[in-house]
Amino acid sequence: MSDSAHPLLPAATPLLQAGAAAGVQAGGVDGGSGLLLEADDAAMVALLRGLDGRRGQRAVIRDAARLGLDPRHVAEVLDGLRDSGLLVDLDAGDLLSATAGPAASARTAPELPAALGRPGGWRARRRSVVVVEGATRVGAPLAAMLAASGVGRVTVRDSGLTTAGDAVVGGLTAADEGRPRALAAADAVRRASPLTDLRPLEPGIDADLVVLARPWAACDPLVAGFHRSGVPHLVATVRGETGVVGPLVVPGMTSCLHCADLHRRDADPRWPRLAAQLTAREPPPSGSTVTCLLTAATAALQALAYLDGSAAPGVLEATVELRPPHLAPRLRRWPVHPGCSCGAAREEATATPAGGPTARSGDAVTAPAGADRPREGTMGG
Repeated sequence: MSDSAHPLLPAATPLLQAGAAAGVQAGGVDGGSGLLLEADDAAMVALLRGLDGRRGQRAVIRDAARLGLDPRHVAEVLDGLRDSGLLVDLDAGDLLSATAGPAASARTAPELPAALGRPGGWRARRRSVVVVEGATRVGAPLAAMLAASGVGRVTVRDSGLTTAGDAVVGGLTAADEGRPRALAAADAVRRASPLTDLRPLEPGIDADLVVLARPWAACDPLVAGFHRSGVPHLVATVRGETGVVGPLVVPGMTSCLHCADLHRRDADPRWPRLAAQLTAREPPPSGSTVTCLLTAATAALQALAYLDGSAAPGVLEATVELRPPHLAPRLRRWPVHPGCSCGAAREEATATPAGGPTARSGDAVTAPAGADRPREGTMGG
């Protein structure tokens, strides 16, 4: 283990008395991994509770020796906790990114375990820049979720005014009615994460990811600009009563939103005329609170998987549809269209459900995102 590693045992990890002579059990509840510690020693428990990531492993073992604990046994316990996935390691860069006073540290503590162990760790999230296009009932709470999850700079762009129907838990509020939606969304992000950078992007600075939170963003002229500039973009919206997450477009590498439109046109020649009418005016706010928040949370998982580099998001060349009360999401595939000039590499990928016919582009499949293609991982990594 590197000397720069700072062991962190999340405060929520259970340390339970396993029995009169059985010692202490760390974790191991709700089907998770656990570790049985032979010694039922108050000093050992106190040491473990003190693993807040602020001391290097050498310092931890040195302090343990002062408490009368065997340094070799402590090292074995730390290694066992690490192998069980209960212990995560910070480095100096993570500490600098996570420490900004007691209140910020307290807000960060529950988020760190989910980000550590990924390429770049917590620092990668803090350096990430995300733009959310649309302070909608999905866009505003999604921006707040990303900020609370550690994304360092979150900008919400929207030129409209807040209406009563825009209010949603975690997003715009009833008190925001009549205010510019972009300012109201910035306040929502600030409530979730006061230290997040909310400034608009300066000319020449590109976002790491743009989230398109308007209902028919695929037909938005802005999309072509994102594709030309090579900025990855993700659709996250509610259409009617259905939450839609994806596709996540990585220009030049995956199918694009125009590919999906061409597949729709192939299935229904009337689609271009219908799409033009859908985007002729801004639709009213839609989607129940549960649908909007479920969509925002699903999109946040996909966005963080992409930003962390931890797993291929499940919405590459695909969309996930969410419509409570159904628990299983529906997956639609949108491969590269041969008539599109987006420049994505052609990949033959056809989903074939076990015992069923070959799925066509846009067909709905009830399955977790990424379940039938290894490169897509699972929802949220």
